[in-house]
Amino acid sequence: MDKKKIKLSKNDRIFHSVNTTILVVFFLIVAYPLYFVVIASFSDPTLVYQGKIGLLPKGITFLGYERTFSNENLFIGYKNTILYTVIGTILNIFMTMTAAYALSVRELYGRRVILFLITFTMYFGGGIIPKYFLMRDIHLINSFWVMVIPCAVNAYNLMIARSFLESNIPKELYEAAQIDGCGRLGFFRKVVMPLSSTLVAILVLFYGVGHWNSYFDALMYITEREKFPLQVILREILLSNQFSPDDMVDPETQSVMQQLANSMRYAIIIFSSLPVLILYPFLQKYFVKGMMIGSVKG
Repeated sequence: MDKKKIKLSKNDRIFHSVNTTILVVFFLIVAYPLYFVVIASFSDPTLVYQGKIGLLPKGITFLGYERTFSNENLFIGYKNTILYTVIGTILNIFMTMTAAYALSVRELYGRRVILFLITFTMYFGGGIIPKYFLMRDIHLINSFWVMVIPCAVNAYNLMIARSFLESNIPKELYEAAQIDGCGRLGFFRKVVMPLSSTLVAILVLFYGVGHWNSYFDALMYITEREKFPLQVILREILLSNQFSPDDMVDPETQSVMQQLANSMRYAIIIFSSLPVLILYPFLQKYFVKGMMIGSVKG
């Protein structure tokens, strides 16, 4: 049967036109800064500094990328960040999903107390210095795991996951599986995880981006350069190319070097954001679904 085309009224057409226009304007406002960073990263730094770069790159040069890639520690940081992100995200998903499933079981003894303690950590913390002493006392300073274990579970993500499982995994489903001889562990592995693919994809995106952009923990806990993540290496590259007014350099040379530093800054933004920009389109459909995860109970 052919689908009949719905005829819109005049008011509906006006509404859709205005709505589309507003959305396009907002899209341009959000997208243009990213586009500008891309074209500025391989445009002439002098033209960028003078504000002559608009919609198209001018004076194409890859000097900013060349200076960035010339740092011998860059790819060591890239490798470390990939390891921190992959292993950390796997641990995050395992810890979050298992804890969320356990807390979604209403028969769990002490469930309300545990939920209160988890919620408490979302608003109150010991502070940076006590946390550093804790990492030192458990011998995690300058270790790989100091970038993974302290952030193994995010309380907010855990509460969202618990709410999702409570709303989408009915108790009757476990009772039916129990009749077939399936225990809690088997039910979690064979039923809960396959039915939570949307939730897992969103958690992978949130945790993965968090690990990829993490640098403050590395500044506090890691002093060995071979264990630095990418963000710390990029920070060092930027700082090493900055000039202060006290530097004994003639103004013209200082201006040129500052423009080069700005070009490197754009190149570094693209270089560090590229993996996330590549990953996001594949998870976008899950991200749109996941925005409402846990907000409505069925």
